[in-house]
Amino acid sequence: MNILAGLETFLYVISSALFYPVVAGLVLLTFWIVVSFGGFLREHIERKQGNPSVLGRFKKILESELSINADNTDINLERRLQEAELGLIKSLDKIRFAIRVGPALGLMGTLIPMGIALSALAQGDMPKMASSMVTAFTTTVVGLACGVAAYLMSLVKEKWVRADINEMDYLTELTLRNSKLKIQNATMEEKDEIFEEAQTLRKI
Repeated sequence: MNILAGLETFLYVISSALFYPVVAGLVLLTFWIVVSFGGFLREHIERKQGNPSVLGRFKKILESELSINADNTDINLERRLQEAELGLIKSLDKIRFAIRVGPALGLMGTLIPMGIALSALAQGDMPKMASSMVTAFTTTVVGLACGVAAYLMSLVKEKWVRADINEMDYLTELTLRNSKLKIQNATMEEKDEIFEEAQTLRKI
């Protein structure tokens, strides 16, 4: 019995020690959700205006790649496309993380104060029990609110990511086609110049 009581006391100490990190995590997650929501609204406005910054940056990448590398253009553009698509997919990881972590922290922030409240109830400390209960319900609400907000943003951002990936594929194919046409036109011009030089030499 003494061993069991010691183990229970040890677990209680660990649980109580986790309370402050859990509360700090919820506060940080709340600030992150607010900042992310501001960026989400800005991106929504940009897309309503038809000027998504993601596609604008990708177009500049394609243009710089064409100006720098004349050889192996198709391979280099495909690599840039894959890097951009991977970046878009990674941008969803933070939101997915918040979807799972928010409710988990809220649950931990609920159960830990509940244990403290029950301990205070056993000791007859009603003010402490009431304070712990308020904290327990508050952390639950905050954690669930963060999870819901992150989930709603993820629904919209996943649609944006799919649309951006399709548009990037189209822009890459279009850029490759235009570059090939330029090369063909340049080759035709060189052939014309050679033909004109040959005609000039014949006249001489």
